[in-house]
This record gives sequence, structure tokens and C-alpha cells, in this order.
Amino acid sequence: MTPRPAAALPSAVTDALTAVLFGPDFPREHAFWRRLTTTEPFRSRTSTTPDEQLARSYERLRLINRSLDSAARLACDVRALTAMHEWLGPVDPTLATVAGIHYNLFLGSLLDHDSEGRRDLSGLLHMDEIGTFLCTEVAHGNDAAEVETTATYDRARDGFVLRTPHAGAQKFMPNTSPVGGPKSGLVAARLVVGGTDHGVFLLLVPLTDGVDARPGVRVRRLPARMGSPVDHCLTSFDDCFVPRTALLAGPQGHVGHGGEFGSALPSRRRRLLVSIGRVTPGKLAMSACAVGSARVALAVAVRYAGNRTVAGPRGTGTVPVYAHRTHHGPLAEALATVFAMSLLHRRALDRWEASADGADRGTAERLVAVAKGWITWQARGVIVECRERCGAQGLLEHNGLAELVTGIEGTITAEGDNLAVHAKAAAEMLFSAPEQAVDGVRAPGDLQDPAHLRGLLVAVEALCFARARARMGAAPSGDALGRWNAGSGAALRGVEEHAARQAAEAFAEAVAALPEGPARERLAEVERLYLLRQVGRSTGELLAVGRVTAEQVRVWPDLYEKAVATVAAHAPALVESFALPDEFFAGRPIAGPAYADAYDDPDGPWHRAAPVRPAEEAAR
Repeated sequence: MTPRPAAALPSAVTDALTAVLFGPDFPREHAFWRRLTTTEPFRSRTSTTPDEQLARSYERLRLINRSLDSAARLACDVRALTAMHEWLGPVDPTLATVAGIHYNLFLGSLLDHDSEGRRDLSGLLHMDEIGTFLCTEVAHGNDAAEVETTATYDRARDGFVLRTPHAGAQKFMPNTSPVGGPKSGLVAARLVVGGTDHGVFLLLVPLTDGVDARPGVRVRRLPARMGSPVDHCLTSFDDCFVPRTALLAGPQGHVGHGGEFGSALPSRRRRLLVSIGRVTPGKLAMSACAVGSARVALAVAVRYAGNRTVAGPRGTGTVPVYAHRTHHGPLAEALATVFAMSLLHRRALDRWEASADGADRGTAERLVAVAKGWITWQARGVIVECRERCGAQGLLEHNGLAELVTGIEGTITAEGDNLAVHAKAAAEMLFSAPEQAVDGVRAPGDLQDPAHLRGLLVAVEALCFARARARMGAAPSGDALGRWNAGSGAALRGVEEHAARQAAEAFAEAVAALPEGPARERLAEVERLYLLRQVGRSTGELLAVGRVTAEQVRVWPDLYEKAVATVAAHAPALVESFALPDEFFAGRPIAGPAYADAYDDPDGPWHRAAPVRPAEEAAR
């Protein structure tokens, strides 16, 4: 079936779908960042050296800080932080990285652990110094509780001495170079008081003066990484002294005037988790980066697909490449995925905010972690697909897709590698989620019913965790790692299916919240494609346990193709709900109908009159 692109959606429909994707308070939460990305300092896509790009990103960071009513308000507002990442991520991945570190991990942590306002943060809020965060080490990444940098209390000087005991304890990848101006950092170190190790805490440490590292601090640039340039460094400490007030104190612990240590938390692991609590909002920020980047990639690819023409069937002239199922099918699927990513991100954000009073905090934190892994992995698939649909044009830096392809890799690793994050969630869910019976004879449901399709997703998730439990139960006792290895594969898939199911539930809530009319119809069509695609990956397993029939498996491809064609017909109009301003595409030639003009040669022979041949001259 060849979809006929539908007319542009009425503005009321587009606005309703924009509210679905961004939340009901789009003007307050997103308008500032949307407008900022259209201003000249943020529109430049001129090719420069990596060092020039890095310096430009830090200049943009300072421009943002000057534009804010309050840096503290941004740092304390997780919705503002995630909105910032949604818009800055696809514009300047380096900027999104350093802004997230400064406002969330650095300022956010300082404000969280200084509720009484005892620390003077005025200089940091005005960005006299840029903040960074030093947690992971060469030998310790996701196992942050094992970091080996020490902060030993010196009673005579009433402060702490930071030391890096060996090469593996060097802080790995913080943006600690002098580029961008003076910097201070929050350093995760083992707090040693009176010879006793009390666990890992954060300390505020001046690092560079804008030219050189400060006394006791050693900074070395790491080799260039893939993707956008960031001044990632190795950072170590050699008897670096900071006063006692440098310790970020709180319920996790404090050191009194007499040098005595006290804590309301007996667990050293719990002390660490409280100290680095800003990592969870950081995961939400990474999800936002991925969502924003996937939207931009898809919008560019859909625009290009409508403008690029190829030869049609014999005698029909040319047609847009989008007319081909092989081209519009993957883009329609990507559209359903991007909506699902956006809705899951909003769901995780809402749950996290709702748990601020402590209710269901652990469950909300796990959803944030699971969503971060699923969303960033889905974004990688969408971005790579969109780049490929743009052919060689998608490889050129000035079209903006190549940067997104490499940029998403950093997002996948930041704030906890996805695999490690999902493995932790899998271990928790294996023993906390109730077991469900998923097999047995029952009447087949209606594949036209979204509620039934969501029920099948629940069944797939339960199947995965049941398989994991069974495999672990069959493994030899006494070998904890062997038991985990036996069930971890199925459990990890269970986490993925859990994320997909959460996105499906968010879809259902969004559709139900819209009034009857075109906006609800369009969203329901996208929901249907998402559900059919997600469930379709598991029809064999569902058939084996009697949840679908052989006839349903047989007709599934036809239902799916119909859903693809329906969404594909509206995709060019649906991407308008991404609310990307026209100025956003100005520096991306393939996003416009005259993309070929970007390659015009003013001195090319086609701009000169054709020379007159002798025979033509004689005929005159």
C-alpha cells in the first residue's frame, strides 16, 4: 500500500500532540530553551577544530548562565533541567554535557547538602568558576562505592588531605582542564577520620585557576573520544588540602569541630547513595537528551524523504523517496518509537517528582534507571535508522545527523552504563515483582483492542522473569555468580519488556486524556503501531503459552502493514508536533526543499552562457 501524505494537521491538533510529548505546561517548561536554540550564538554550525568547538560550548554555557533568572532555581528544578537537555542535546552535545555536570551534579549537589545556606555559593552561581564532578576512577566506574581516592582528616589543620594512592585511583573523565575558565569540583573520596574509613563522601575542591591546576592537583587530558569534544581528563591528588567545611555534610555524615565523625546512616553504601543522589536526576537528563536528539533526527529524515525524488515506475516520472514502503516504513516505526520514548520519559519524570516526599522513592528511582537505559538504546536505533535513510547526505557534518549518531553513545554510558543499570534493576525485580501465571487455555483476545495488546506485553514481561527464576533455581546451589549468570539473560530481557510495557501504559493514559477528535485518532494510530510492533517480537512465545492463536500469528503481518501505512500517511504532519522552529533547520541543508543549492558552485560552467559553435555562427 502506498500512503498518500495527509494534509498538514490543524494547529489545534498539533498543539494537543505537542502537549502529549512535552507535558501540559510547554510554555513554562520549554519555551525559554526552544527560543534560546534559535538565537544566533546557538545556530552556528560552522565546521571548526575540536578545541574551537569545545571553547564555543563553554562560551555558550556562560551565556546561558547570564540569561537565567536564577542558576539555583534551575539546579533545583528537575523539570527545568530535563527541558534544558531536551533542547540542548541535539544542538550542542558538548554543551549539554558540561551544562548537566555544572547545574545538576555540581550545583545541585551543593544545594541539596546546604539547605541552611551556610556555604557562600554566590561566586559559583554567577559562574566565576565552572563546576565539575569527580566520582569514577580508572579502576572503578559503576562500582562507585569502591573508589580509592582518600580524604584523611588532619586534626592539626582542621581539614582533609586528598591523595590518589595509585594509577587506578585517578579520577577518570571529569572535564577538569583549564579550558572554559577556572573550575572547582566535587570529589568522591573515602573519608578517613582517626584511622577509620567511613565510606565515600563528596568534598568541594578548587581544581584550576583557568590556566594551571591548583597546588596538589594534577590534570592530564585524555585522548580524544568519539563524538562531540569534551575536555575529559585524568585527575589525581598529591596531598591536596581542603578545609573541613569542604565536606558535603548531611544525614550521611559530618565531622564536628573537635574532629569527631557522626552519621545518621549506619550503612556506608547508604551514605554514598545519599551523597551522590544527583545521579538519578542525571539519568532523567540523559533520557531527555536522547528524546530530543531522536526527534531532531526523525524530523530531518522525514523532511528529506519528502524532498528527495527518485525515478518512479515506468512512465510515471519521479516520486519522493518517501513514497516507497522500504523508506517510509522504517520512519513510521521510528515515529512510534519516538512517541513511546517521549511518553516514558514524562512518566518517569512524573513518578520521580511525585515520590519526593519519600513515598515509593525506590520504585520511582528504578523506573528512572530502567527508562534511561531503554530510551537511550531506542534513540540509538532511531538515529542510526534516520541517518541511513538520508544516505550519504546523512554522513556530512553540516546536516547534523553524524553528530547525533556519535553523541548518543556518550548518553548511553553517562550516569551509569545501561547494561549495568539494567542488571541492577533486573536483580531487584526478580525478587520483588509478583509471579504471574501466563499460560493456560483462555479465549483469544481481539488484536484490534489496545488493552488486549498491553495485556500481552504484561504476559511477555512475566514470561521473561519466570524463565529467569526457573533457570536460577535449576543452577547448582552455593555458586551465587553461577546462579545469576544462568538467569541474567532472561532477567535483562524482562527489564526491557518492563520498560516497553511502561511506555505502552503511558500511551494509553495519553490517548484517554485527549478528547474525541483528530488528535486522539492520530495518537491512537501511533499507539497501535507501537503495540503491534512490540508484541509482534514475541508472538512465538505467546503462541507457546496459549496467549495468541495460530490464526492471529498468521494475520499479524497484515495488521502490522496496515498500521505502518496509516502512520506513514500522517508522519510528515505528525513531526510538526515536535515543535522544532524553522530556525532550527536553517543550518541543516537536507531539512529544506532546496538542499541541493548548498552544493552549488558559483563558478560552475552551468552559470556561464554556452559558447557559440562555429556552425551556429555561420548559420547566423
